[in-house]
Amino acid sequence: TAAAMASGAQRASRADWALAITGVAGPGGGSPARPVGTVCFAWAGPDDVLACETQQFTGDRRAIRAQSVAHALFGLLSRATQLSA
Repeated sequence: TAAAMASGAQRASRADWALAITGVAGPGGGSPARPVGTVCFAWAGPDDVLACETQQFTGDRRAIRAQSVAHALFGLLSRATQLSA
């Protein structure tokens, strides 16, 4: 889902990069397969670059969301830096 979101956002916006975050921030909605704190990320970049990963964060909804934003932005920065090097 995150990959489709990031790819679609990049195509629709014509941006160099797009990112997507989806997951379970809580407090409810978790399951044994996807417990609260499970967050999926995707980054779509130039030349059909597409990277995806899943992370597990802890804390309340606010903490999980803050960790997710930080992780997504750090991932974007590191990927954009790697391609420009």
